[in-house]
Amino acid sequence: MDKIILASSSPRRSDILKTAGIPFEVVTSDADETCPPGLAPDEYTVTLAVRKLNAVYEMTKSERLILAADTVVAADGLILGKPEDEEDAYRMLKMLSGRVHHVYTGIAMKKGDKLVTDCGVTAVKMRYLTDAEIRAYIATGEPFGKAGSYAVQERGGALVETVNGNYQNVVGLPIDLVITHLKNDFGVGIFS
Repeated sequence: MDKIILASSSPRRSDILKTAGIPFEVVTSDADETCPPGLAPDEYTVTLAVRKLNAVYEMTKSERLILAADTVVAADGLILGKPEDEEDAYRMLKMLSGRVHHVYTGIAMKKGDKLVTDCGVTAVKMRYLTDAEIRAYIATGEPFGKAGSYAVQERGGALVETVNGNYQNVVGLPIDLVITHLKNDFGVGIFS
């Protein structure tokens, strides 16, 4: 299998690809991560994944397969991206406390003229959090740069009661979808 290009600087996405045995190199861009209002969470993440993919393609003009992804948390019809500051992180975590929310990770894959997109969705229930727990977690600095203000694979995992669906999707890359599209759409099997 040829090395793919991962259009993401996320160490979590890199770890997931490494664990799956998919060879890759990281190439990132400064693609605009704002989206028009009114998009559903799945449309939002796929739109941003395609934007990141296209930016990396324009930089590299590579004929290798490029993979990009974007993750958001959604609750009460609101998309929760990365927190802007401590109060924004507090607002998000307070909203998620004791409730089920959904994590969406959109992927975009391109090789040559072929573009494939998809989106994974996972339901997550956060346990009830006291204000003191929320403030202490924010003080660790971990919520920053994380959709929904938490990292399930790090200390934020202690905030989560249940994950119903693909855990890796919550971490930031639905590897099941990536492998399915590699095989079905690009003729690449990771075990062949």
